[in-house]
Amino acid sequence: MASERIEGVVDRITYRNDQTTYTVLQLELDSGARATLVGPMPAVQPGERLQAEGNWQVHPRYGPQFSVTSLTSVPPATPAAIERYLSSGLIRGVGPQTARKLVEAFGEQTLEVIANSPERLSEVPGIGPKKAAAIAEAATHQQDLRNAVLFLQGLGVSLGFAMRIYRQYGARTVQVVKENPYRLSYDVHGIGFKRADDIARALGIAEDAPQRREAAILHVLAEGANEGHVYLPESHVRGGLERLGLAAADLDGPLKALTDQGRAVIEVRDGERRIYLRSLFEAERQVAARLNALLDAGTSLPLEFAPAPEEGVELSEEQLRAVAWAMRYGILIITGGPGTGKTTVVRAVCRVFESAGLRIELAAPTGRAAQRLAETTGRPAKTIHRLLEVRGGGGSAPLFGYHEGRPLPADAVIVDEASMVDTTLMLHLLRALRPGTRLVLVGDEDQLPSVGPGQVLSDIIASGRVPCVRLTQVFRQAAKSLIVENAHRIRRGQWPVLGKAGQDFFFIEAEPAGLPDLVVDLMTRRLPAYLGQEAAAAIQVLTPVRRGPIGVEALNSRIQERLNPRCGPEVAVGGEVFRTGDKVMQVRNDYDNMVFNGDIGRIVRVDPDSRTVEVSFPDSDGERAVRYGEDALDQLTLAYAVSVHKSQGSEYPCIVMPITWVMPALMSRNLLYTALTRAKRLAVLVGEKRALGAYIRNDRAAERFTGLRERLLAAETDR
Repeated sequence: MASERIEGVVDRITYRNDQTTYTVLQLELDSGARATLVGPMPAVQPGERLQAEGNWQVHPRYGPQFSVTSLTSVPPATPAAIERYLSSGLIRGVGPQTARKLVEAFGEQTLEVIANSPERLSEVPGIGPKKAAAIAEAATHQQDLRNAVLFLQGLGVSLGFAMRIYRQYGARTVQVVKENPYRLSYDVHGIGFKRADDIARALGIAEDAPQRREAAILHVLAEGANEGHVYLPESHVRGGLERLGLAAADLDGPLKALTDQGRAVIEVRDGERRIYLRSLFEAERQVAARLNALLDAGTSLPLEFAPAPEEGVELSEEQLRAVAWAMRYGILIITGGPGTGKTTVVRAVCRVFESAGLRIELAAPTGRAAQRLAETTGRPAKTIHRLLEVRGGGGSAPLFGYHEGRPLPADAVIVDEASMVDTTLMLHLLRALRPGTRLVLVGDEDQLPSVGPGQVLSDIIASGRVPCVRLTQVFRQAAKSLIVENAHRIRRGQWPVLGKAGQDFFFIEAEPAGLPDLVVDLMTRRLPAYLGQEAAAAIQVLTPVRRGPIGVEALNSRIQERLNPRCGPEVAVGGEVFRTGDKVMQVRNDYDNMVFNGDIGRIVRVDPDSRTVEVSFPDSDGERAVRYGEDALDQLTLAYAVSVHKSQGSEYPCIVMPITWVMPALMSRNLLYTALTRAKRLAVLVGEKRALGAYIRNDRAAERFTGLRERLLAAETDR
């Protein structure tokens, strides 16, 4: 759709969100007509003349509105317009009375005096030196914001991204972007290398500029981390540069620059050059050192604290060994598939530790997993982030309340769903343990690894350095479940049991062309009728891919239209629409609001005027509401369907998973196993048997480049 342009003078501001700069204003057009403008409009005030580009849209409640995509502002020039401009509250400390005095004193030069000769403001009665300085400071801030936004818009940056950039750099925005626009690619979320490259090109920066190649390397390493890698082999870095359109021949120069800057590390092992982001190199190295320290510091508990039997529960030999080893070692891993009694062991270990007078903390990576841990053990449990008292640090880096200088007041920490813990989070957990604190990691090594970089649990187990008890016996009650039986069969590479009536596992054959319709129908009509529960709460669609007919994006859109069609307020963001009642997922860690990548909640309020939504998330203490302004809405996505990777740590009454041909790397046994073990009451797989067979035969999980196993084997103890 071609954009339109309108021009006029701002009559009044109807609404403004100071954080997002989303504004609703009335513009008096040169023709005498009025127009309602909506969108991010930083520092715009009554009396200003605006030239706006955008498109007309019809709001269901407020009628025609002009949605702004680009804005040019001309400050007011006449005394009357200047007075109106200053009276609007633009500058803190300047109200209508002070505005009138200023204009009476300086006339058409008022804005110039405020900007360039603020000391003269004290010539006005009632304005002393202190107030004059405050007025000048506030005016400078507004001018910095205006200059930065106009500068960035001139480089083709949208208003939304311009505000995000300004919040990162403030008054230094123009200077930083001019000096090195590639900083945007790693400092500002949402601006990747290609967007930064476009800005650099608009600034006339040469294609062979050193900072361009350095930024490209950092981008490739960051993309690798997003895919779960802790480092990348040099050959992969070269391939990544080539995909970005850069020649990969001369890598040594920019790599040396990055290592000199402390941003990257090169490590040579077995003749291979491994390239790390500095933060991940240090995290992996310290995790290994701290795990080795825990092994050295462990002391045995006396046998007199052996657990009293739990009523109606008899521990197996494997479970008894797990409890005995928890008493013996400072660190222990307990791993096993569904139905093998991991929770029973955790309860027994808790009783041992409590009888020995140890202070215990129970934790899990997600809110849902922490809730489940609390329910199954009858003891309080927290997310790891809450346990460590993480809070926002005013930027992307979080602040941890517990660390080496302020260790956790706990004698033992038990972490469930440990396969989800990535390298960085594991480091912060280990940093918070004081010497002598016992650590028990509980998880299923056959599940997919963490969403973040690393495969910590499986690397620790593979090293053989840490005591590990594998629970293999499936207990009688669990063995009655086809979900449990088939999960173990799939893990062993065997064909699942199909076609048993009245069971909790079904496979429905379907051709690829009909899969999307079938999945949507199962989710919205057939299974709710079968289960007798409200669909969105009871049923979760899991899929291996994000795009395509059976991808997360397409299925979410179709399911939303069935379950929550448009009938009230909504907010559109990118290709998604959010409505009250929608099931949504957090896709990025937000340490200020304490919601994390993979958390699922439900929208309880939508305000289309301010473009804000409120989401209720489950918490270990119940429910917690989080408000999202317009600049934070990109942290949310619809979650009627989610990827299997994002489902880790969660359990659902019922899962539906389409089974068809996708990227070979995704058609793995452990991905199918992870999906199936998310189901608590019913699992329904739909698709092609040939594709199901391909999943089962592929026992090679997607390769992750990590060095933790080798570091543990080397028994490194340096920090």
